[in-house]
Amino acid sequence: MKGLKGSKSPFKRYAALLVAAASCIGGTAHAGWFDYNDGKVFLTQGVSMVDGAAGGGAVPWAVIAGNETRDGINANVHYTYASLPNYSLNTAGIAVGFYDRFEVSYAYSVLPTGSTFDTVGLLNSALSGSSTSSTIGGVEPWNTTIKMNIYGAKLRLIGEAIYDSDTWEPQVALGGFYKVNGNKALLKTLGADKASDFEAYLAVTKIFFPISTAIDFTARYTSANETGLTGFGSDTGGNHRKLRMEGSLAYLLAKNIAIGGEYQQHGNNLGGKTVSTLSGVNTLLGSLGLGGLDTTLTQQNESDWIDLFVAFAPAKNLSFTAAVLDLGNITFTPNQYGYYISMAASF
Repeated sequence: MKGLKGSKSPFKRYAALLVAAASCIGGTAHAGWFDYNDGKVFLTQGVSMVDGAAGGGAVPWAVIAGNETRDGINANVHYTYASLPNYSLNTAGIAVGFYDRFEVSYAYSVLPTGSTFDTVGLLNSALSGSSTSSTIGGVEPWNTTIKMNIYGAKLRLIGEAIYDSDTWEPQVALGGFYKVNGNKALLKTLGADKASDFEAYLAVTKIFFPISTAIDFTARYTSANETGLTGFGSDTGGNHRKLRMEGSLAYLLAKNIAIGGEYQQHGNNLGGKTVSTLSGVNTLLGSLGLGGLDTTLTQQNESDWIDLFVAFAPAKNLSFTAAVLDLGNITFTPNQYGYYISMAASF
């Protein structure tokens, strides 16, 4: 599956506008209100995760977005592209940190599904006697695209990752996301319970400057399927929120270069569900003597996510991250290995 292409890509325009906004606002803001990237050590605010908050690529940390101190406000914008054999993901967003205490964020994700859902859409259309250009059960014969809005907030409860680095006290933050998936019909076809839901998390982050290492443990209370891209919960098991464990480990090779890895636990709400049964065409399959065909549309058990990353900050207000991904099974497709690249700029 290929990513968005062409100069008219809305994501490229969106990312360009976000960076332009950062430059304009950063150049005209009042000096007494905004911190100008002087308050924190390189990369200690993390990077921008795909859900929009400060942290690793997939895991939210207890740190607050931006380089502000307790005396100011700072923000960052980010753009992330991930490529997998059967999918790609484009995400752009903004996060604002207030006085190194509170953070609000927003991210917008677009997931073109490519050949995987093209096949499902064509089969559904053919078996339902519809035109191959029709949308059946939220699955288009061509170019099915999942879109999701993510609203986030985070509050630092105790600790200070930089100034308390010489003690054993970690920085601890309580946060949450409200995610709105715009593909209700598709999610119903896949067997999800809801298209919108909230998540809550508690993150514990500790930076050890003597050994140039940062460690994060996060517990997230959620029912998300593939972080919400395929909905929340199961139509047979309800919302079914659970605590899922996540973690990050980062090592500073230099003051502005970090390497590390992440782990994110996932649930398995949709494993074993078949699209043909859910979209009402299983009876038709049987009447056509194709009763075994529905097994080819059985969703895989959802896998936990793992990534290995390198982050580079040429300046305090600019960072680039690249990672290799092992996302395992996603819906009907196993062995989803790939990469992502991300850029974040603060102002």
